[in-house]
Amino acid sequence: MASKNTFRNFFSPPVFSENEDKTRIAYYISIIVPSAIGTMLLLIITRLRHGVSPLDISVITLLALSSGLLIAWVLVKNGAVQLASYITVILLCIASTYLAFNINGLRGVGYVSYFVVMLMAGLLLGSRAATSVAILAILSGFGLAYAETIGFLTLSPDPPFIAAVKFTVLFIMSAVIIRSTINNLQKAVEKSTDNAEKLKASNEELTQLRDDLELRIQERTASLEKRVAQLQTVSSLAKNIASMKDLDLLLPNTTRLVSEQFNYYHTGIFLLDEAGEYAVLKAANSDGGRQMLAREHRLALNSNSIVGFVALRGDPRIALDVGTDTVYFNNPDLPETRSEMALPLMASGSVIGVLDVQSRQTNAFVQDDIFVLSTLADQIAVAIENARLNAESQTALAESRSSFESYVKREWNSFAQHARHIGFVYDGKQIIPLDKSVKREQIPTNQDPAKINPDKSSTISLPIKLRGQTIGVLDVRSKTGDREWTRSEISLLEAAVERAGLALENARLVESAQRRASRERSIGEISARIGSVSDLDSILQTAVEELGRKLSGAAEVTMELDPEQI
Repeated sequence: MASKNTFRNFFSPPVFSENEDKTRIAYYISIIVPSAIGTMLLLIITRLRHGVSPLDISVITLLALSSGLLIAWVLVKNGAVQLASYITVILLCIASTYLAFNINGLRGVGYVSYFVVMLMAGLLLGSRAATSVAILAILSGFGLAYAETIGFLTLSPDPPFIAAVKFTVLFIMSAVIIRSTINNLQKAVEKSTDNAEKLKASNEELTQLRDDLELRIQERTASLEKRVAQLQTVSSLAKNIASMKDLDLLLPNTTRLVSEQFNYYHTGIFLLDEAGEYAVLKAANSDGGRQMLAREHRLALNSNSIVGFVALRGDPRIALDVGTDTVYFNNPDLPETRSEMALPLMASGSVIGVLDVQSRQTNAFVQDDIFVLSTLADQIAVAIENARLNAESQTALAESRSSFESYVKREWNSFAQHARHIGFVYDGKQIIPLDKSVKREQIPTNQDPAKINPDKSSTISLPIKLRGQTIGVLDVRSKTGDREWTRSEISLLEAAVERAGLALENARLVESAQRRASRERSIGEISARIGSVSDLDSILQTAVEELGRKLSGAAEVTMELDPEQI
């Protein structure tokens, strides 16, 4: 049974799924090669029965041709179909030519077999190969006729029965080839018809798909146009929101702009309290929202409300029908709400509040709205955080400015107390120093030189300012009473005041640095003297002596230990 299956598998034509034409040619070869081999073996047997020696050239030639055809079949099984086709056609042409020139000439089966070879060449290699075999047959015919005419070939015809058998085999081979061709043509027609029906069905399906696709494209285009319009609105809102630095103005303006641009019935902004337990309503545009603001409306961070749910989870939430959504909390202040969407306001990865929008229409929101409004919510969160940071920075700046002004004032008071003179007066002839005991008029701290009336004025007083702090005054008095002060004179005074302030500050800084250096040097000297002794009395004695010397004898220095505190 196994040998039978092996024999059947060997002679069954191979199938090449990737190449239908290659499979067809392999099928033809599977019919042609066994038939040709069988015919040649039959001729060999016939000649042997008529007394031809097994070593006769005709027998050997037919056996060689049969072996070549068997090799062609092996090549087909290994996928070399085109090479096997050429080998088969060439071997059959050789066999036909040999039979024609050695057996019966023009009137024998050998010459007639050219017709069968021509059919085979057309099936395996195409019309050019068939034409080539036809030309070879014509040339062979004229060659045989000429050879018989000149007496080169003296062939004896086969007995009638033998000739009938040979022609029968030849016709059977022709019939098999023609039948195979017709069957393949019928299969091709049936397949073409089936393909046409499938193509028609595919065209109908494609038409339906095209209609569906056009409808989806229209819907998608409308959706994209809506999305683009929403994104443009978000961009415009983001610009307006980003320009607001005051949180008290930012929140109400944001709710108003969102409601106007997106046509929402209610927009509210909730911010989390310091404890992170409640979402407190800070701004709203609707009448109901303003009522909630008046009573300081707030919602716990739990699943009893959409706002609380979003603030707790940090994820957007849509209620398409507030009558059926279990998370929706019915609010009597907003009785017209039919759809609601809440989005978290995120800053630095944490929820700082919730943007709540509500509509009078059922199913007013879709998933795409979450993407668009989430972008807006991010911009709002950034604006809120920036407003908070701006307020904190303004407070810190004010505190810093106040601290700096106090420091400058304290430093200048100390500097002025150590100065020998607090100012000088030049009367056109001499420079007169000003003592601290001389009382002057109050220094103007807010006089604007640009507002000085140059037409009638006997005195110009300009404050000397340093970083917003007044540290002195420049007085210029006319000796002839009222006079006109030119703009160039005023500009000169202004420049002098500005540079005098910088120079005085530099002098103060140098004097302060010198005092600190002297203090550090004194501390170092005292420390070195104290560190050079080791007993208690010497340390105390050295300390009071050095401190008294550094104070130039202006004070009495005492250092003692307190036994009660030890």
